[in-house]
Amino acid sequence: MTGPDIGVLGAGAFGTGLAIALAQTGRRVTLWARDAAQVARMQAERENTARLPGAPFPDSLTVTAELAEAATAPILLLAVPTQQVRRLAEAHAAALAGRWLVACCKGVELDTGLLPTQVLQAVLPGARVAVLTGPSFAIDIARGKPTALTLATAHGGAELQEALATHNLRLYLAEDVIGAQLGGALKNVVAIAAGVVLGAGLGESARAALMTRGFAEIGRLAQARGGQRETLFGLSGFGDLVLTCTSEKSRNFRHGLTLGRGEVPDAAQTIEGVMTAHAIAAQEDADTMPVTCMVSALLKGAVSLDEAKDLLLSRPLRHERG
Repeated sequence: MTGPDIGVLGAGAFGTGLAIALAQTGRRVTLWARDAAQVARMQAERENTARLPGAPFPDSLTVTAELAEAATAPILLLAVPTQQVRRLAEAHAAALAGRWLVACCKGVELDTGLLPTQVLQAVLPGARVAVLTGPSFAIDIARGKPTALTLATAHGGAELQEALATHNLRLYLAEDVIGAQLGGALKNVVAIAAGVVLGAGLGESARAALMTRGFAEIGRLAQARGGQRETLFGLSGFGDLVLTCTSEKSRNFRHGLTLGRGEVPDAAQTIEGVMTAHAIAAQEDADTMPVTCMVSALLKGAVSLDEAKDLLLSRPLRHERG
């Protein structure tokens, strides 16, 4: 039997959405989930009712609880949470070797401050890595809604771009892997803050100001870490920021909205922006990354919402480009 063209590791909403979209073109796609019971349900229902209900599986999509089955594909999309990337790579290093490894998660590793592709390269030196990122919701991708994403890699990538693009999933190739990942990671932090602002009733004008200043600090950090500011004006930066900060489909925005209303967020949800805020705040100062550091402090309970607002508003006046 011919093996899959593409393997998707991780059957959360985004991994499932990508697997469906790619399989709709007739590509042979294998979707891997760690939980055998979840796999059995998906096989029986031909749908991921737990993570992406209302999106049936195409005939060319198979699901498995055996990672080795999915890893026979030449292209592997890693759609597990950022904090699980290292563990996955270490546990399955032999199976992942020699494949294209495309990180489809957005975040920063808490203990090291490394980005997903940096984690992969640390565990698998010499691996061909890329990142797929940008403004997208899983259900839109699965239902064939027009979506544009950034595919960033330092290893050429034209053939990979061709292999992963579909009629409704338009991919723009880039070389700035660092900038693309920082845009995707930090927009989640700003989205939490934007949700807090609206949940607390501070208004749309406050959200617009927060998004703008948050975007400025994302650019500063990207440039300081070897990325390019220009990257942040594209899909992986500005585009993703706008979507995530303005829609309740965003888990990070909803998380902030709940906090701003004084309610308790759903602990079962993976909120990548939480760990990203803590990871960046541990390495950067509040003058360089005021929004990110304040979000981290707020999430830890180190400051109240009123204190966070007053501290941000009382910062010294400065030039807008500063």
